Amino acid sequence: MEKKLYSINAIYHTPNDIVRAAAAVRDTGYKKFDVHTPYPIHGLDGAMGLKETKLGFVTLAAGILGAAGMISFASWVAVVDYPQVIGGKPYWSWPAFVPVTYEIAVLLAVLSTVGAMIAFFFKFPNNSHPLHDTPYMKKVSSDKFGVTIQANDEKFDEKKVRDLLKSTGGEVEAVYYTEEFLNFKPNTFDPKFILLLVGISLATSAGGYLYWNKVLYLPPFDWMMEQPRFDVQSATDYFEDGHSMRVPVIGTIARGFIPYPYALGVKADSVGKFLMNPLLSTKATLDLGKRKYLTFCSPCHGNFGNGDSRMNGQFPNPPTLHSDKVRTWPDGAIFHTMTVGQNVMPAYQYQISREERWAIVNYIRTLQRAYNAKESDLQ
Repeated sequence: MEKKLYSINAIYHTPNDIVRAAAAVRDTGYKKFDVHTPYPIHGLDGAMGLKETKLGFVTLAAGILGAAGMISFASWVAVVDYPQVIGGKPYWSWPAFVPVTYEIAVLLAVLSTVGAMIAFFFKFPNNSHPLHDTPYMKKVSSDKFGVTIQANDEKFDEKKVRDLLKSTGGEVEAVYYTEEFLNFKPNTFDPKFILLLVGISLATSAGGYLYWNKVLYLPPFDWMMEQPRFDVQSATDYFEDGHSMRVPVIGTIARGFIPYPYALGVKADSVGKFLMNPLLSTKATLDLGKRKYLTFCSPCHGNFGNGDSRMNGQFPNPPTLHSDKVRTWPDGAIFHTMTVGQNVMPAYQYQISREERWAIVNYIRTLQRAYNAKESDLQ
């Protein structure tokens, strides 16, 4: 098989020699050439006439994407998903996002640059190259300097290239493509390559699992797993009252919650006119009111509000909900009675939410209408 020429190379012994050779190759007009040195040499990129790499655009785009993505995610968490007032600052306090945004931008830029360089510029998974393992590469990897002009350059003429490199004092040699390189066909889905990725994934996952779950969670780093806690509804001897569940500090108000302004003792008639029912009597509202009424109200008031308690005399029977007094009450009076209680009836503001109490009011109105139907209701 006839050998296919890859490049003509030349070896030099000093940094000054390689800088002059690179400048001579550049001035002659060759485009596809490269220089190899065992360590960086100042001024060599200028002698070669190198242009800025296109890889920088990948770095810039990835960095902008990382910064925009991170600040968007942080803003969504702080404002929408888990808003918290910290130190009296507004939810969207952008200075707090700067460190993590900077770190994510740098991290994504670096990883994307390396990935793009390997995938697009190095044409991974092909990791072979005609210069690999050649005497030329072994020399320039230790203490020599070299320049190589590729045979696919549009100005390439083997004799002229050899003459040029000799005129710069180089020891000229040729490098040919290997049979393996010429026969290589990039295949991302090559079984060996896929197995390699799977193996790396499994090793990384197993290592991460063991490190995070076994190494870091070993004492004394198992605070979250071994922290002291109480099970729900369990008793404890830690507090004098034996209750593991503690009541909030007096005066505690949930964020966005407006406390009910009327206390026990205020007449339902007097406050009812100030409370407006915010719910319409839709099917969904009435279904909700019916469920809550049958759960919390019917044991004493009866399933239909007649005051026929199912408690078999354990408590005094409550009045019927179909009396003229209750029928003429405004909705707010019934809501107030359920909220703060009345006589032996306890307050239900902690067991039944405000929406559910208003839904119960609507359901009671439906029962009252059913027991006092008008002629027009029967048509």
